[in-house]
Amino acid sequence: MFQIPEIMGATNPVPGYDSNTMNRNLPATPETNTLIQNVVDPGRVVGPDGRTEQQDNGSLVDSGNIRYDSNFQTFLQRLREAPNLAECLTKLFTAKEGTVVLSGMSEGVAAEMAQAVSMLRMDPEQLLDFLTGQFKTANRFGGAFFALLRSDYARASSDSTRMDILQFLKAYVDYSSKEHLEGNILKNLKGMADAMPQKWSDTLKELTAQTKNLIAAGDRKETLTLLRQEVFPLMSAYVKQTHDLGYARQLLSLLTLDMSRYENGSEENLLQMYHRMVSYGTLKDQLGEIDDTSLLKLLDMNKFPENTPASQFAGRLSAAAARALGGEGSAETQEVFQQLVGAMLVNESVYMPVNHFILPLEWNGKFLFSEMWVDPDAGEESSSKGRPERTVKILFKMDVQDLGLFDVLLTSAGGKVNLHVACPEKAVPFSERIGQAMQRIIVDNGLTAEAVNVRRMERPVALTEVFPQIFERKNGINVKV
Repeated sequence: MFQIPEIMGATNPVPGYDSNTMNRNLPATPETNTLIQNVVDPGRVVGPDGRTEQQDNGSLVDSGNIRYDSNFQTFLQRLREAPNLAECLTKLFTAKEGTVVLSGMSEGVAAEMAQAVSMLRMDPEQLLDFLTGQFKTANRFGGAFFALLRSDYARASSDSTRMDILQFLKAYVDYSSKEHLEGNILKNLKGMADAMPQKWSDTLKELTAQTKNLIAAGDRKETLTLLRQEVFPLMSAYVKQTHDLGYARQLLSLLTLDMSRYENGSEENLLQMYHRMVSYGTLKDQLGEIDDTSLLKLLDMNKFPENTPASQFAGRLSAAAARALGGEGSAETQEVFQQLVGAMLVNESVYMPVNHFILPLEWNGKFLFSEMWVDPDAGEESSSKGRPERTVKILFKMDVQDLGLFDVLLTSAGGKVNLHVACPEKAVPFSERIGQAMQRIIVDNGLTAEAVNVRRMERPVALTEVFPQIFERKNGINVKV
């Protein structure tokens, strides 16, 4: 059989490979090539490849790779990897001899640590003040005003009402963080100037000095104008000409975020969000009579107290960490501070659905470092009268010098307490006495001890075992970029 040449084609067709046959044999959808992994670029659509980065892919949670597809999965990964905070504090403050400080600290770090140690010598009354101080500073939304907003948010019938309440709260957080944001802006400007060649850094240093003067004068509007019209065009030209995508550009990204929050936290924006929020009927009836001056005065009264023992200790510890991580400590010291800061960040994450507190203490010449996680809404149990009673669950980890780690799990509902203590090997011979003392403490506080159990610790209990709702993300905050 002879084929007629196709004069419109570039070549004569090969039998069995004509274009019609080929088109019919092509698959309807492209096949995934598992050997190819496209560069992640949200600005364009790429072909299918072998990536499997969905949030429900559990195999990546413990892989050690950074989860850039999900902030929440990254939090869970960091939570599993986070070291024990009480153990970090023990390494930091005590050595085998019971003395303060690791070797390799500079004078500045040692001085900060010494002042922090002086705050740990507390009697029972001072310990109570230290703990209640953390309670007060742990929640920025305290008082009757925010309690009313919580109630209205829970009873709101529309998503727009809830959204406007949240927008007002976001503006309030940025408004109350004014000094912190200003410090971040100046710090990032200085870091950018230090990371740039002198040709560019001299100009940026002049702009930084101008920004500092405007901040000192309290002129937020002019500060933002200077950043927009001078700093960002300078940095844009620098990156465009030098193609520097390193440290200076990373700091520029942080500066952009702080600048956005600084603008969102202005008095004008806060009052605008407030008026929009109270335009709804229920909120207008309850908050409509509060004028702008009274609102600002009320919010200023609700700022974090700065003179509590807990805030002073945190300030000394953070100052020591900043010095050590800035190069004033040995590699061993820096590693401990990195672990300490990492553990603190994980425990204070927006995804952590339980309250977290630390209790550092020097008692009878021995250091005692404790962490406490509290869930005041762990569930409801039916009482003998048939009414639901709120359940409170507390996990208490305590590292005692020369003894070891204790895990204490307390569950309370309707005045009835269940207490389970896991103690180190050295404390096992005294387990009966520990149990009796715990039972006596419960009774002395007007509660009923349903069960008190003291046993030898097999392994430290994990936070996620006690509070499995961390995985559920039902009472957390969804934060996405």
